[in-house]
Amino acid sequence: MHVLSSRILLRPADPERSRRFYGETLGLAVYREFGTGPDRGTVYFLGGGFLEVSGRAGAPPARPELRLWMQVADVRAAHEELVGRDVVILREPVTEPWGLVEMWIADPDGVEIAVVEVPEDHPLRYRP
Repeated sequence: MHVLSSRILLRPADPERSRRFYGETLGLAVYREFGTGPDRGTVYFLGGGFLEVSGRAGAPPARPELRLWMQVADVRAAHEELVGRDVVILREPVTEPWGLVEMWIADPDGVEIAVVEVPEDHPLRYRP
């Protein structure tokens, strides 16, 4: 199988609220929009992939199993920015035993998002 592109699909309980969160609060850039009205779809750039917010769920899942992983240059700066925007911080930035600096936040439906900084000396930055 030769994959040309990929995206994560979210079906939020309140699409407009989720569009405000991903587009305005997190500041993700819009790749494209489609459809009309309150259930229209919006696709955001998500680093090397895409995040599509479209459709509507009957209700948010009690414990969504989906997790998002977003790499940033400076997780502590992202933390300050998101606290100022009243984002739900599930866990403050912590340097993990595996060397990444991680913070966890949640979207309006409770989808957990790891906001990750890869330090300059981390093995993910180079190949031996």
